[in-house]
Amino acid sequence: MNETMQGLKRTHYCTEVSESDIGREVVVCGFTQKTRDLGNLIFIDLRDRTGIVQLAFDDASDRAIMEKAAKVRAEFVLMAKGTVRKRESVNTEIKTGTIEIFVTDLRILNEAKTPPFEITDETSVKEELRLRYRYLDLRRSEMQYAMQMRHRIVKIARDYYDENGFLEIETPILIKSTPEGARDYLVPSRVHPGKFYALPQSPQQYKQLLMLSGFDRYMQIARCFRDEDLRADRQPEFTQIDLEMSFVDQDDVMTVNEGFMKRVFKEALGVDIETPFRRISYEEAMERFGSDKPDTRFGLELIDLGDVLAHCAFKVFAGALSAGGAVKAILVPGGAEKLSRKEIDKLTDFVKTYKAKGLAYTRLTPDKETSSFEKFLSEEEKTALRQKVGAQTGDVILVVADGDKQVVYDSLGALRCELAKRLSLIDESKFDLLWVTDFPQFEYSEEEDRYVAKHHPFTCPKLEDVDKLFTDPAGVHALAYDMVLNGCEVGGGSIRINDPELQEKMFEALGFTPEASHERFGYLIDAFQYGAPPHGGMAFGLDRLVMLLLHKDSIRDVIAFPKVQNASELMTMCPAEVDEKDIRELHIAVMEKENEE
Repeated sequence: MNETMQGLKRTHYCTEVSESDIGREVVVCGFTQKTRDLGNLIFIDLRDRTGIVQLAFDDASDRAIMEKAAKVRAEFVLMAKGTVRKRESVNTEIKTGTIEIFVTDLRILNEAKTPPFEITDETSVKEELRLRYRYLDLRRSEMQYAMQMRHRIVKIARDYYDENGFLEIETPILIKSTPEGARDYLVPSRVHPGKFYALPQSPQQYKQLLMLSGFDRYMQIARCFRDEDLRADRQPEFTQIDLEMSFVDQDDVMTVNEGFMKRVFKEALGVDIETPFRRISYEEAMERFGSDKPDTRFGLELIDLGDVLAHCAFKVFAGALSAGGAVKAILVPGGAEKLSRKEIDKLTDFVKTYKAKGLAYTRLTPDKETSSFEKFLSEEEKTALRQKVGAQTGDVILVVADGDKQVVYDSLGALRCELAKRLSLIDESKFDLLWVTDFPQFEYSEEEDRYVAKHHPFTCPKLEDVDKLFTDPAGVHALAYDMVLNGCEVGGGSIRINDPELQEKMFEALGFTPEASHERFGYLIDAFQYGAPPHGGMAFGLDRLVMLLLHKDSIRDVIAFPKVQNASELMTMCPAEVDEKDIRELHIAVMEKENEE
């Protein structure tokens, strides 16, 4: 029969007990990590969210207490009162390794079945099993630390932005669907048959309306939802540190958020980072790194070969350049020793997943040189190419050519990161922070056969580019900026449009008729008629930020109850079917999925 806590109150968390408490009586509680029964000696490692302390029982213990301690097994819930004493055998692996608690009162508050996996950090258990029993997985100290770090960063955010004049204001979860971006999650309305709410992809429009309402500095720890395909750093529901400011320009927004990151690194990690952060333009990022979120902790930068190969006889290169595309290379210093022909074949398959048609190469080994393309070049072209990339004996040159520049950027941008991992070129202890600015206002969607907003329809274009909205949309740059940490976007934002006429033009440039724009965004357009201050802001991806600070590979490791690749949650097995009665009340019908041939 389980016992009660009656008469006992916790005085310390497990790792709060220290040598300064020797001789004092304390009360601790938690889960049993492990037991060691040596007959006349019993030791129990008690674990709570702070860590482990050893409970000791010996010849001086009451017989009933010894018998009770002998019954304890892993994950039993215990409460113990006792006297702190110095430990005979020191354990340097734990914070409380020099002391132990000689127990005078032991309560078994709850017994536990043998868990499906051991509650330790050194676990090789498959993630599916960990997620099925997430409440057990969360007991592991590694997961406990991740949740504590998440809490700490949220607290820092609230404190920092409060000190800088921001008000935390909640915005609605049930909103109007305004499809322009990822797919919305829709919620049927029972009281308005045939009509639907949407779950917010972000509080974007509401935070702009708050600026129009006179709350010139807003922030929110905001829950957001996107019905899109998942990957390691994506979830259908996620959390943003969201903010907006009035009467500011781009530099103001960037400066205040650099201050936030400086505070996070100092208070959460004890690391001093330099501000202001480096800034590079979108164009420079793509040309040098093939990515708008470049990892600059290592080299392997893209090198343009268009000038030295403009008139070459190799049709793959010449054809790409004549089609308005690009030919770019990565030089791998010392790569000939590490990248065999077989390895290069694997890298060729890798770039093909990014739509590249192939990967040309030259291996400058000391004994002989091999190349998949240099036989098509003149001696002058071959010399000019090697000089351009700075190649020396022992190096490898890798080249991608395509008539679509984006294919070259995507494939080589991914390849440089893959090579850095394979060749161990990344200093994982380093934090690399920078801004990417001057994004394109639009990007062309092959699926929709039109230009769509690169960020969202409310992003302000650079004023000098406004006259290109209809004549040269590809040449319009936005007042948009992304903060990048170690090759991942951790936050992004823009200065917003506050001129009603410019906003109407933007909707028109995106293909909306006046009727369509008013149908979707009429309330915002109307609000602009009553005076909209200049404003801008950004949002941090909290999950991704915590993931990067803890050097995790997936945001699932920093979210208490995450979804898996197919957007389901393995612990509660949702989504799940509901009663037919509930479906009827919502005035909707569920169609059977057609069999795929």
